[in-house]
Amino acid sequence: MHPTYKRMLAGLKKKKRASRRKKPGDRQSMNACPLAQKNFAQKKDRGKWSLYILKCRDGSFYTGITNDLERRLKMHQAGKASRYTRTRGPVEMLYSETCGDRSSALIRECEVKEWPKEKKAALITEEQEKHKT
Repeated sequence: MHPTYKRMLAGLKKKKRASRRKKPGDRQSMNACPLAQKNFAQKKDRGKWSLYILKCRDGSFYTGITNDLERRLKMHQAGKASRYTRTRGPVEMLYSETCGDRSSALIRECEVKEWPKEKKAALITEEQEKHKT
């Protein structure tokens, strides 16, 4: 696994452990503040996270995650989302899957990014075949 992904996954595990150690009284302070409640509700309502695969102009694949597929695709098309797609645009959305929370999406992204191009192509083809029938 790529060292960057290892560090990212280690950070997610550390964050998860820290959230388990919170004391029950920690939430009470948030309940006392209406602004904190509003911010918490907004974060909670952001929707499900998705993994997506784009095909770039040069035939390469780009894998990423987002909680708003339409917005993210527009950003990629406009050259505002990532350096990789900015230099290889325009892009086409080939595949997406819902992952639930951000942590699950990041873990799935790390997994898919490690795959060779042929395995990603097989995943995309399999998904397209499901939609044809």
